[in-house]
Formats: sequence, C-alpha cells, structure tokens
Amino acid sequence: MPVTDVAVGVVFRDDGRVLVAQRLPGKPYEGWWEFPGGKFEPGEDAAAALARELEEELGIRVVESRPWVVREHVYEHAHVRLHFRRVVRWEGEVASREGQALVWRPGASIDVGPLLPAALAPIAWLSLPQVYALSDAGALGSDRFLARLAERLALSPAPFGLLQLREPALAPAEFDRLFSQVVELARSARIRLLVSSRHDARYWAIAGDRTGGGVHLTGRDLAARADRPSLPLVAASCHDEEDLARAGALGADLAVFGPVQATASHPGAAVLGWERFGSAIAATPLPVYGLGGLGPGDLEQALRRGAHGIAMQRAAWSA
Repeated sequence: MPVTDVAVGVVFRDDGRVLVAQRLPGKPYEGWWEFPGGKFEPGEDAAAALARELEEELGIRVVESRPWVVREHVYEHAHVRLHFRRVVRWEGEVASREGQALVWRPGASIDVGPLLPAALAPIAWLSLPQVYALSDAGALGSDRFLARLAERLALSPAPFGLLQLREPALAPAEFDRLFSQVVELARSARIRLLVSSRHDARYWAIAGDRTGGGVHLTGRDLAARADRPSLPLVAASCHDEEDLARAGALGADLAVFGPVQATASHPGAAVLGWERFGSAIAATPLPVYGLGGLGPGDLEQALRRGAHGIAMQRAAWSA
C-alpha cells in the first residue's frame, strides 16, 4: 500500500482551545472526529499543504504554523504519513465551508467522539507541558533543592509541569528521603514526576501510581530495552536520529534531545545548535524537548524549530 503524505493542523484559539472537525458522510470513518487537514498536492511541503487545506476547509489564512510530530498510521483503506503542525497564528473567521461540524475544545480533554484513531496520540501530546525540569539536588543540596521546588510549585502557574528526579550521586538513604518528599510535592501540585532509569524500578512505579509519571530512560537503557515499561509516562534521552527513531519504536511518550547549546557541566562537549536540532527532529514520531544550556528565554526558539518544549536543569532552580 503506498504511503500518502497528509498535513494535519492543531489550530489553537487565543484561549488555548483547539479545533476538531467531524468527517463528512461518504468518507471513510464518516461521523468520526479529527484535526483538520488534508493530502499534499504535488510540489507542496507540509506547511504549504496545511495552509491550502485550512483556507479551503475553514476559510482561514495561516500566519504561522510550527512543525511538531511526523508519524505513520495504517488504516484499512490507506497508509498515511501524518505531518502534525501547531497553528499558532491565523487570520479570518473559522467557517464550515464543506458542511462539516466544528467544535473548539481544551486540547487535553476533547469530549466529542468517536475520535479518528490517528487523533488519539496528539491529544495525549497536548497534555504534556512545554517546560520539563530536571532535579539538581546534587549541586544544591537536598534541603535547598526541596525548598526551591516547593517555591516553584507554589507559583500560579508553576514554571514547569513535568519533573525528572535524577540524583545518582546521592546515598541510597538520602535518595529515599528526597524521593518521598518530591513525590508528595509533585502529587500536591498535580505535576507528573519521572524518575531516571539510573534509579531502581520501584521508584518509577511509585511515581507512576502517585503522579501519573513514570521513568526517564537514559540513552543506554533506551538501547537495551526491547519493550516499553508499563507506566503512564515514559521519556527517553536521545543524542542522534537513531536514538529518536528507537524511542519512537519503543513507544516512548516523549524524547529529550541535545545538547542544543553549551552547558556548564560539559563545557567542551559538541553541541547541535538550533539549525541542526531542528533538522534532526523534523521527522520524529513523538514530541521532543530540547536540552542543553537552555532557559525560559529559549522556549520560543525551540517551538519554532519543531520542539514540543524545553528541558532545563540549572535554569529551573536559579535564584
């Protein structure tokens, strides 16, 4: 079965809601709901195809769409390669030019159905925050780190919605103490906690049960695994396109890719730079966070390059 390239738009309104459309009678999966878009025409790339489709279907002019995720899906009637893009700026009034039903819904809680099978993954991605913080208790000290974490989580909104606990230098008893307090802080703040695979799997399970999180696989553990851990959320560290493909094949929910810029911890290490970062993640089948020397001021650059967001360590805890 030949592969058909399809551009798919997640169209955002100013209030953060996204647009979903109902498939018309006479089409495969008629009556099912999906994100708008359509097939490439000869000579088009994903951005051009999406802009044309949204003007034809909805009467809006796309001002800015950003690459996001590319993944394939096999239906009974077609094998499609879906180029998901986030439409963050557009002009005009959304109208049903083809007679399709249209609704705006919060991205992570779309309550219409049935949903097209290929629409389920992006709904899960929309629940992922744009900022992922990595713990730094080894540098700050456990008590100081816990105080900083409590301060950050008391803010509204919190500056991050996902946290990784990675502290291999701590003694086992000290890590136990730190972990128990971090889990409670994360649960109370309703953010998800991922535990580095450097730590025992029992911590992953507790993080999954208490916060809806799970494990962040190191590059070595990603390469060694044959199947996805049975946890609500699985992340993977990636350093090249092969790692990204491996994370997608494993069924990871997100990947962290870098280093994008120089870091204080590895000042002499080779860095990707933004252009290389963007080209490397251009066809990834899962959301990617940029990592390495990044802070809040780098978020927009990362999003424009196709990242889901940024991961940061020192910048997350600086006074």
